[in-house]
Amino acid sequence: MSDPKPERPRILICTPEITYLPPGMGNMSQRMSAKAGGMADVSASLVSALFELGADVHVALPNYRRMFQGDVFNLHERELRKYHEVLPDTNIHLAEDRIFYYREQVYSNHAQESMQIALVFQREIINHIVPHVRPDLIHCNDWMTALIPGMARRRGIKSLFTVHNIHTRQVSLSRVEDVGIDAAEFWMNLYYDGFPSNYYDARSHVPVDLLSSGIFAAHFINTVSPHFLWEVVEGWHSVVPDSVRRELRHKHAAGCASGILNAPDPSYNPTTDEFIEHHFGADDFREGKRANKVQLQRELGLQENGDAPMLFWPSRLDPMQKGPQLLTDILYQLVSDYWDRNLQVAVVANGPHQYWIKKIIEDFNLGERVAIVDFNERQSRLAYAASDFMIMPSLFEPCGLPQMTAPLYGSLPIVHGTGGLYDTVQPMSVDQAQGNGFRFDHYCAEGFRWAIDQAMEFHGIDGATRDKQICRVMRESAVRFSHKEVARRYIEIYEQMLERPLVEKSAGESIQGEAKKLPRNQERKKPGPRNPS
Repeated sequence: MSDPKPERPRILICTPEITYLPPGMGNMSQRMSAKAGGMADVSASLVSALFELGADVHVALPNYRRMFQGDVFNLHERELRKYHEVLPDTNIHLAEDRIFYYREQVYSNHAQESMQIALVFQREIINHIVPHVRPDLIHCNDWMTALIPGMARRRGIKSLFTVHNIHTRQVSLSRVEDVGIDAAEFWMNLYYDGFPSNYYDARSHVPVDLLSSGIFAAHFINTVSPHFLWEVVEGWHSVVPDSVRRELRHKHAAGCASGILNAPDPSYNPTTDEFIEHHFGADDFREGKRANKVQLQRELGLQENGDAPMLFWPSRLDPMQKGPQLLTDILYQLVSDYWDRNLQVAVVANGPHQYWIKKIIEDFNLGERVAIVDFNERQSRLAYAASDFMIMPSLFEPCGLPQMTAPLYGSLPIVHGTGGLYDTVQPMSVDQAQGNGFRFDHYCAEGFRWAIDQAMEFHGIDGATRDKQICRVMRESAVRFSHKEVARRYIEIYEQMLERPLVEKSAGESIQGEAKKLPRNQERKKPGPRNPS
């Protein structure tokens, strides 16, 4: 007879990346940082919120020895022994394999190595971590953990699957099993690129689609913004694979899908940001931003003018998603039209479209008004603190973080109304003291230019009125775009799935309040009509 389940439900969060863990989870927890994107921040904040709540939370992640410890060979023998002996007694569960130990970044640029890393991580979770933890609910993230919901369903364990990105991969069942995962146990809970007649047919001839498998097998799924989920269900964005769209539609129709926005890393705070020299808050942002602007202008070779309106591009220059071609289509005319107002554009980003921005700068001698440099964390942070507006005309955006980060620094976002950008940026209304940015709904250069013109009109109003609105936006953003709110939403889903609280009600009430019922798709209102730009 199996041991009785613990009174508190046990949650296992499986993530290939994390930024930090609560100190109480283990003496090595604060050294565990391996980040590639927003998943790391969300995972860290969720684990911390659950731990502080008193929930029985466990986390599974690869043992990135080099990233966690620096060069592991520099550790003394006593530290190495401590590293290996202490962690197994905590709620941190490291997937052990040499493929993780010496990595310097989370993901590989090589498809085959990337697949091998994902399969080995899942092998360790399925074969070792799940039997040890015996969770009541497993929370998985993206295609790198997409086999686990199929296993969980077969073993009677609830699973939540979070879709951070719409990228998927395919792999043969034989390769999955060659790594050491007994997929014969749960092969019928996976999604295939075709219809296999039996297990042997699936193993030999029909590839597994990973992201679709995670969505298909999970008991509940969430995307990282409500509007992006709606867009996929409604058939927008040809870039979304048909299999992913189909499974998201099925989950949505069954009332088993939701959208939960991510939030910026807590280190994005202009009062404490270690990357900027001139700190400021909502009450003294004007002088702080002027000082940071002059510093950035000096570093980038722009004309030094603390009052010049500045646009900042923070996202990678990817023409498939981020829309840099909309910027290059209007760049020369935009700078020319606002020449007398000293408009400047700062780009701190990598990507294939760098070439065209540099060419426009050179061909039209715009070096004092437009600057572009490769992405680096310090100058990117400085640009948030220096700029008046952040520009992000993405064609599609599952969530996005720059549009939530920028207003924390008093830089108002100018965005295309899609996905997470639609959810987080509301049009500025000075008269009603509402909104936090400027949004265009028709994806074209003219629409983008219209939104920038709206922002420049705002910049031209009297200083006291403008400052009052920026102060309001900074204060509201600090509350709205917080990891505490993100964690609260996930905790609600956990409790609904488990049909019981994570801790005794009296212990959790003050932190999360009464959980609301998960909305079914019939009750969810669709976004309103898209205003023409």
